Amino acid sequence: MPLCVLLLVYTLLAKAEKPFCHLMGMPEVPLLSKEGDVIIGGAFSIHSKVTQPTITFRGKPEPVTCSSINFREFRFAQTMIFAIEEINNSSSLLPNVSIGYKIYDSCGSTLLSMRSAMALLNGQDLTVEDSCAGQSAVHAIIGESESSSTIVLSRTTGPFKIPVISHFATCACLSNRKEFPSFFRTIPSDYYQSRALAQLVRHFGWTWVGAVRSDNDYGNNGMATFVEAAQREGVCVEYSEAILRTNSRERIASVVEVIRMGTARVLVAFLAQSEMEVLLEEALLQNLTGLQWIGSESWITARHLATRKTARIISGAIGFTISRSKIPGLRDFLLRVNPSENNSSSILREFWETAFQCQLSEQSNINSMRQCSGSENLTELKNPFTDLSELRISNNVYKAVYTVAHSVQNLLNCTDGQHPFEARECILKESIKPGQVLHYLHGVNFTMPSGEKVYFDQDGDPAARYELVNWQKNAAEDTVFVTVGEYDASQPEGKQFAMKDVNIVWAGNSNSKPSSVCSESCLPGYRQAAIRGRPVCCFSCVQCAEGEVSSKMDSTECTKCPLEFWSNKDHSRCTLKQMEFLSFTENMGIILTLFSLAGACFTIVVAVVFFCFIDTPLVKASNSELSFLLLFSLTLCFLCSLTFIGRPSEWSCRLRHTAFGITFALCLSCILSKTMIVVMAFKASVPGAGVPQCSLPLQRLSVLCGTLLQVIICALWLALAPPVPNKNMAYSTNKIILECDLGSAVGFWGVLGYIGLLAVLCFILAFLARKLPDNFNEAKFITFSMLIFCAVWITFIPAYVSSPGKMTVAVEIFAILASSFGLLFCIFLPKCYIIIFKPDRNTKKHVMGKAHVKSQ
Repeated sequence: MPLCVLLLVYTLLAKAEKPFCHLMGMPEVPLLSKEGDVIIGGAFSIHSKVTQPTITFRGKPEPVTCSSINFREFRFAQTMIFAIEEINNSSSLLPNVSIGYKIYDSCGSTLLSMRSAMALLNGQDLTVEDSCAGQSAVHAIIGESESSSTIVLSRTTGPFKIPVISHFATCACLSNRKEFPSFFRTIPSDYYQSRALAQLVRHFGWTWVGAVRSDNDYGNNGMATFVEAAQREGVCVEYSEAILRTNSRERIASVVEVIRMGTARVLVAFLAQSEMEVLLEEALLQNLTGLQWIGSESWITARHLATRKTARIISGAIGFTISRSKIPGLRDFLLRVNPSENNSSSILREFWETAFQCQLSEQSNINSMRQCSGSENLTELKNPFTDLSELRISNNVYKAVYTVAHSVQNLLNCTDGQHPFEARECILKESIKPGQVLHYLHGVNFTMPSGEKVYFDQDGDPAARYELVNWQKNAAEDTVFVTVGEYDASQPEGKQFAMKDVNIVWAGNSNSKPSSVCSESCLPGYRQAAIRGRPVCCFSCVQCAEGEVSSKMDSTECTKCPLEFWSNKDHSRCTLKQMEFLSFTENMGIILTLFSLAGACFTIVVAVVFFCFIDTPLVKASNSELSFLLLFSLTLCFLCSLTFIGRPSEWSCRLRHTAFGITFALCLSCILSKTMIVVMAFKASVPGAGVPQCSLPLQRLSVLCGTLLQVIICALWLALAPPVPNKNMAYSTNKIILECDLGSAVGFWGVLGYIGLLAVLCFILAFLARKLPDNFNEAKFITFSMLIFCAVWITFIPAYVSSPGKMTVAVEIFAILASSFGLLFCIFLPKCYIIIFKPDRNTKKHVMGKAHVKSQ
């Protein structure tokens, strides 16, 4: 018994020294393969339909089957083979190294992408005897065409440091180096394409668009980036629908119905080619016309979509795609593809039978397909496999193979100066590992025979350059892809997108650009006002407020005009505010000027009358010297009102108030002196009165002193704080009132106060002399004139303070003229009447007659 135990332990230990790793399940056989020193894996969606087996839970499920060969993807796989054969035949690139390949079909399914990834990792060996940590079956992988499948592939192979180089996976999420450290691609990231599409939409003035996307990583990430960029460009998305090619017919129909009922006339279709096919099929059934399609690079150059049948739906489509290229020798290579090259290859037989609608084998066929004659020629076909007019994605496959080849050559030549993997000088071709190829892929930098530079940035992305293509009809009524613009992400901001001088054909083969806005543009003079509960692109146009303008279309806000400017009638620009002042040319200025000159003329006429009758008793009794001085001062009073009219200037502002104050002081001083003389003359004529007659020097002194005091007040005012011109913009918003700022209110009211004091003294003295003889009672007229004078200036004060703008000046001129006319008419008009019309009363007897009666 102990011996048996020992033998069992020995056997177990012996087996532990040589572990065996068994493959779970059966190995996956590649569709196309070839051995070599370096093996490049390929994963393409060679079939487009997947059939799920029925699961009974009573036995092992049948494998998933694929059908409906995709000629375009098959061309990609053959392009990979062509590039490998070209490198193997090259004497300059890897001259002593042979490259093999293993190409698998993922059928556009993430489930089968995992199966392809595991097959590329494991190979076809059922058992690994030496070590369970066996080397991968491939050194690098080219694929896949869809972002979701590529994500599965990259995440599966990433921990094993197997580089994956995609030719068509554009999801920006794949640029995340933390999640996908071994991923590279030869097509730009959607990070740039989405922004380019947003700039394109904004460039054509479309602010209201619809959107439809593939419901996978490619469509969801790309559309999210587009919406974000569109919002920054001021573009709103009316709706955003998602579809998958595996969706039910009802789901696709409902999406098309949403698009048809939408108000946006521009549709951004961020779709994979397979989703575009099913959407276009339903759009044809529902006759979805009149839309401007904006396409992503996935389908915008897919020629099989641009048929005459679809022209009425999608004509004039526009979108970004990568630059086209030419691959010398590829056409001849593709036309040589034939099942006779490899009779065991099922994919070649299926390709041939599908392409020519015949059958190679003689077995019975349920579809009763005709037998292939053997004379079929690929040059006679017109399908995506033989269509080499748009070598864009195929060129990416071609470049991807060359990047692996250059990385291997740099690895074998130790190009980076030191080898990070081995202690010896360089690696041998038999011991190349995927991680070593991955290391050299980061620094690969070479030029293709076409002159195109190939390199990767820190995220594994190439330079982002796009062509903007437009679907147009040629003379044969076939659709051609015309380049109408470019986008280069390496250019500075604002210069990345550029249009070419090429005519664009729009939806419905129209030459007129369609309009797609939620609200019509706001004209200059209006601003956009947001509508509550609606996107920012839906707005109402509100006219700018007074004093505010908007000078361009669709302004979001109005700009306030500078202080001296005001908005024009349309509120589209600022104009200099109207300058308001009392001018000589306006009606009020003309009337006041005429009254001023008329008053001066009347005064001069009165002076002439007095001068002509200077020797008459009435003129003598009126004290001719004071009368002429009074008439002179009244003339100045009338004329000083003219200084208030016209555009205010520095000299006119100083002159108008000082001239007014001094002339009225002179006028009232003369009246005061005249009143004093009347009173004293009357008292001196009474028997027994001891008051001497007033002498001439005393009259002159009283006038001089009365005027000099006003001159001193005005001089102090001008010296300390003189009146200055001022632009009053506070009173009125739409005009500038040109006025004279008083400088010192104390000076102004001091001048008025002094004039008022003289008027009050004149009134008091004249009132005291009201009982003079009736034949010549000058004091009575002076009293009445002072009543008018005081009434005018007392009324002037509130009117002056409350009058707006130029009316303030008009009120002051009116007060000057009214008071001047009052003095002229009350004091001199009765005398002129007697002198001219009643000469019989202009006698000494008449003038003194009543005095004698009273003295008796």
